[in-house]
Amino acid sequence: MSLYAMVGSIRYPPWLSESAIDLTATRIKLAHVNSTQFLLVLPLLSITAGALIAQSDWDEPFPPHRIADNLYYVGSKGLATYLVTTTNGHILINSSFERTLPIIRAGVEKLGFRFTDIKILLASHAHSDHVAGHALIKQLTGARVEVMEGDANVISSGGKGQYLYREGWKPCAVDRVLKDGDTVTLGEAKLIARLTPGHTRGCTTWLMQVKDRGKSLNVVIIGSPNVNPGYQLVANQDYPEIAADYAKTFRLLKSLPCDIFLGAHGNYYGMEAKYARLQKDPNTNPFVDPEGYQAYVEERANSFQETMRKQMK
Repeated sequence: MSLYAMVGSIRYPPWLSESAIDLTATRIKLAHVNSTQFLLVLPLLSITAGALIAQSDWDEPFPPHRIADNLYYVGSKGLATYLVTTTNGHILINSSFERTLPIIRAGVEKLGFRFTDIKILLASHAHSDHVAGHALIKQLTGARVEVMEGDANVISSGGKGQYLYREGWKPCAVDRVLKDGDTVTLGEAKLIARLTPGHTRGCTTWLMQVKDRGKSLNVVIIGSPNVNPGYQLVANQDYPEIAADYAKTFRLLKSLPCDIFLGAHGNYYGMEAKYARLQKDPNTNPFVDPEGYQAYVEERANSFQETMRKQMK
């Protein structure tokens, strides 16, 4: 017997409520493609007519789970969305697509929280797979949208002004434009927004502290250090400072103290394997992985340098 229910061409797990499925049923449009495995655990990002090609796991539900303290994962298998809960409401990082909103909502509710208690909506960076659902979530919850400068106009215009990509989405009003180092607070939660540009001009790495088994831990949610296929690092007329921005980002990422390593896609940090370990031994926290963080950043920095060398020839 299958553990999933079929609704159209999407598989939904048994904990996904009918109300959540119905919420955006008329908006669901899938374009599944075969995925190809690349070095490490990076998502395949391809370009067709200026649009990101959806990966097969972007629309696949994944069990919502607690990472540490008041920090939870509520995204799909391929698109990371994080919930930070407080006594005054909640913070959501990344909306993904409108079509994946039922997955996010079901995850929040499965964990025992109310979706409508989301008060602040944040983003890793202004690409459609992380922010195309912003306007719908703002409409449903009344959440305050806070976005890093460099990406704020892209989100508010529905995708205009992106480097390389032309794929749009429903425009979403931005309530607060953030600068590097700004804090986002709600109740007892405090997040620090660090500008890590290159992938987008306003790509944001989120920092926060949590407690796990009485120990304070530093959380780093990487916005994205990846140089996507088609990115021009040398003599880029559309984004002249792109190479300098990436270099700045890697200097910052290498300097950050990190205990819990997370990212805009779960496979940045090996989410599936770590979740499986958590199920086998709930008394450990596999998301505590400072060595994994340093190794990931170092590999991505080396990849950036290699791309630079190739393009300079």
